[in-house]
Order: sequence, then structure tokens, then C-alpha cells
Amino acid sequence: MTGNLAAPAYLAAEDLTMFGRDVWWLVVIKAVFCFAFLMITVLFSIVWERKVVAWMQLRIGPNRHGPWGMLQSLADGVKLMLKEDLIVKRADKVVYVLAPIVAAIPAFMAIAVIPFGPPDNQISIFGQRTTMQLTDLPIAMLFILAVASVGIYGIVLAGWSSGSTYPLLGGLRSCAQMISYEIAMGAAFASVFLYSGSMSTSEIVAQQHDRWYIVLLPVSFLIYIVTMIGETNRAPFDMPESEGDLVGGFNTEYSSIKFALFMLAEYVNMVTVSAVSVTLFLGGWRAPWPVSTFWEGANHGWWPMLWFVIKVQLLLFFFIWLRGTLPRVRYDQLMKLGWKVLIPVSVVWLMLVATVRTLRNENYDFADIALYVGAAVLVLLLLSFIADMFRDRKAAKEPPPEPVAFDPMAGGYPVPPLPGQELPPVPRRRPRRERELIVSGGPDTASDGSDGPRDGKEASDG
Repeated sequence: MTGNLAAPAYLAAEDLTMFGRDVWWLVVIKAVFCFAFLMITVLFSIVWERKVVAWMQLRIGPNRHGPWGMLQSLADGVKLMLKEDLIVKRADKVVYVLAPIVAAIPAFMAIAVIPFGPPDNQISIFGQRTTMQLTDLPIAMLFILAVASVGIYGIVLAGWSSGSTYPLLGGLRSCAQMISYEIAMGAAFASVFLYSGSMSTSEIVAQQHDRWYIVLLPVSFLIYIVTMIGETNRAPFDMPESEGDLVGGFNTEYSSIKFALFMLAEYVNMVTVSAVSVTLFLGGWRAPWPVSTFWEGANHGWWPMLWFVIKVQLLLFFFIWLRGTLPRVRYDQLMKLGWKVLIPVSVVWLMLVATVRTLRNENYDFADIALYVGAAVLVLLLLSFIADMFRDRKAAKEPPPEPVAFDPMAGGYPVPPLPGQELPPVPRRRPRRERELIVSGGPDTASDGSDGPRDGKEASDG
């Protein structure tokens, strides 16, 4: 097709020519910085978590190792490395040793495409102008999703290779949880891709120069916040490590440095998902709104790294706050939230964002777009109301199902009630005012000459 009949070609808007031009020693310095940033943030986060949770629970927290207990996490790392390293007899030794490495290494890889500052060579390192980012890709966000998926294999292989029942159950539960929540996470990412027109992390931050995506895509942000907690196995979604259910989860049979690698992977994943959240929804390295209005240099030089670190630390505090506030949910509630709530909501929201972007590309006015979207939402609500009304009528006509007997020891093991079964009523002690007064011994009518004791003191004396 030629001329006016040719279809418009939509090309990628990102310009990544500034990446890949650093000298080799500068690339090494950047890689070491990314590794050091994650390790220092993890060491600080462990101490911060203990301090904050202790403050919430009116305790003191770590206060022995270093000033104000700030070296507590370093002391824990040294202790784990010096502990005896055991390999259980029934374990598959090769997989058993490789599983912690498979879980830990992908956690460090995602930080390579996270921008710490603007990509326009504003800073100088030993006389070399460079970007504040190790590298970037046209599909950087897909790289992050792929790397996060590899970490699941480490947890599953750890549970399987231990040769024990409880780690196997913990690994399977963790695999099902992380896969379920990655689907909704991918849909939340797709909404950002549609709105920014790019999968490059530096371009996504550049598209938020006037308004952050937390304002434009609030539903995507909320979905991602929930999914990143489930992805990192943190409370209240820490099912793979629930002590009461599975002793210790997938890492029950691990000790010493291998156990420390699993713990390190969890905290590094917390930092990584927080950095991704900052990049996608919170403006990345850009200064917050009040600062950027009166200070022109806030987004230049080394200052963007400060805003980025502050935002990441605020999200890490959010992780800690949830752990000290919410109780652990049941596994069925966890899976129901992932499959029946997050995935349908994320898919519907993605369709809505795609519709809005299509109308914007067709040069429709914002008022017309809001009118069309509002009408579609009203139609969906009306259809849902009609479906619920007919469902209630059908349920009212049907006779109630007969109660099924509940056997709490079915198969010889204590089991929870199935759907349709009800727990037997728990015997309760009657209130004190409804109980009959029982007097030890017969009434002492000789003490008062008539009808027995008048109060408790006389009864005890008698």
C-alpha cells in the first residue's frame, strides 16, 4: 500500500544510543556499585525492620552490636557463615547445593536496568561522562519479569531436593503463589507499557516528567503493590515459610550459608520490586512535586540518586509496616485473592487503559473519552446488577441443601470442614448469673434460728 492508504507505522520512541558506550572499567564500577547498593540496602533493611517492628510492639529491638544495634544484620551474617553446614542424607546433593544459588543470583540481575538518574551523561566518574544506569534495553521490563521468574526455580528445587515432605509442600505452595501473582503483575506492567508507549525503563521515567503514573494509573499501582508482596513471600502472604503449617517451608532442611542465601534473596527481591515500583509509578529518580517546583537543579547532577533512594526506603518501610500490622492469611484466601480478584481486575483495567489510549490516538477530546468510559462502566454495573438479581431469585426458589455430617478425624487425621459442612457447636460455660448456687453441706438453720445463712460470710462460718 502506498500514498494516503498506507497504514501509519508506530516506532519505538526511546533513544538508547547513550548506553553501551562506556569503557570497560566504568562498566565494572557500575556493576560493583549496583551489587554494593543492594547489599548495603539489605543490611540496613534487616536492622530497620527489627527496629521498626520493635517500636510498633513497644520493645527495644537490637541494641548490642554496634552503635544503636546498627551492626546486628552484619553479626547475623557472620553467625550464619560460621554455623555448621549440613546436607541431609536423602537430599539430591547437586540440586540441593545449587538451589540457593539459583534463588539468589536472579535477585541481583534486575537492578541492572533500573535508572538511578537521567540518561543524558550529566555525571562524571574519573573524567568520563556517563549515565546513572548500568544498561537499558528496549524490552527492559520483560527482562525484569523473566529474571523474577527464574527465582521460582530455586525455591521449588530447594523443596524437592531436600528429600522431605514439609520442604516439598512449602516449595509447591511457593511456586503456585508466585506464578499466580506474576500474572496480575504482568497485567499491571502492560498498563504502563500502553500508556508510556515503551518498555524501556529510562523512557518510562522520561514519560513521567509532568505527572507520575501513580496518578494516571492508580489501579495498576495498587495491583502491583499487592502482587509484589505476594511475589516476595512477605507477610501477610508468607505462606511458604509459615512456621505453624509447614515447620519452616521450603528451607527447612537448610543451614549455614545456604540458608543465608535464601534470606538474602528475599531481602534483595524486596529492594528490587521497590525499585521497579519507583521506576514505573513514582517518577523514578525525579524529585517529588513540591521540591521540583522551586528548585530547578533537583533533577540534575547526583541529586536524582537521593530522591530514588528515599522512595525505595519508603516502600521498604511499607513492607515492614505490613509485617508488623497484618496477620497471616490462609492459603485459600491467598489464592482466591490472586485468581478471583487481582487477575480479573487487572485484565478489565488493562482493557480500559487500552481503550483510552486508542481514543487518544484517534484525537478524541478528553471529555468524550470520559463520557465513553463512564457509559461503559455504567453498562457493566447494570449487567452485574441484573445478573445478581436473577441469581438471588433462583437461589430463593431452590430448597436449602441438607447439612453434611462433619467428621473432624476423616482418614485418621484432623481435617478442616469442607464446603457445605459446619463445625459442631462449641460448648460454652453459662454466665455466672444463670448458674445455681451450690452450697457445700446442708443449711445451718441453728446459726440464725430460722431459714439458713443470710450471706456468704455466715455460710462459710457455718
